Amino acid sequence: MTAPDESNRPAPFWRTKKLRHMSRQEWESLCDGCGKCCLHKVQDADTDEIFPTNVACRLLDIETCRCTDYPNRKVKVPDCVQLSPKTASTLNWLPATCAYRLVANSQDLPHWHPLVSGDSKTVHVAGISVRGRAVSEAVAGPLGSHLVDWPDM
Repeated sequence: MTAPDESNRPAPFWRTKKLRHMSRQEWESLCDGCGKCCLHKVQDADTDEIFPTNVACRLLDIETCRCTDYPNRKVKVPDCVQLSPKTASTLNWLPATCAYRLVANSQDLPHWHPLVSGDSKTVHVAGISVRGRAVSEAVAGPLGSHLVDWPDM
C-alpha cells in the first residue's frame, strides 16, 4: 500500500490567504487558545517598554485558557484589545508564538497549533499556554509583583 499523494492536497488557508481575506471562521480558528494575550501587561512610563505578567483578565478561564464571555468581552472589559488584520503585525506585546502575528508576518504555524495538530490540547501539552502558570486577577494583588520572563512571550 502506498502513502496518499500529499502534493494534490491544497495548501492550508493560513499559508495562502492574507489575514484580511480570511472568513470569520478562518480568522477565529487561528487562535490557538494559549491565553497569553489575555494576561495583563505593565508599561514602563519612561521607556514605554511592555512587561508581561502572569495575571489573567477576569474573563479568562485559566484552566481552559479561553474567554468566558467572548462575544461580550469589549463591553465587560472595555480595554480588551480586539485583534484585527491591521493590528496583528503591529502589537509588539503579542507573543512570538501568536498565530495572528505569525501569519501576518508570513510565517507558518508551529506543530503544536490545533490547526496543524488537529487537537486543541497540543497547545497545553507543548507548554505554550498559560495553563498552570496564570493567576486570577481577583487574587493577584499589585501587578508589579507578577512580572514574568517566560521564553515564549
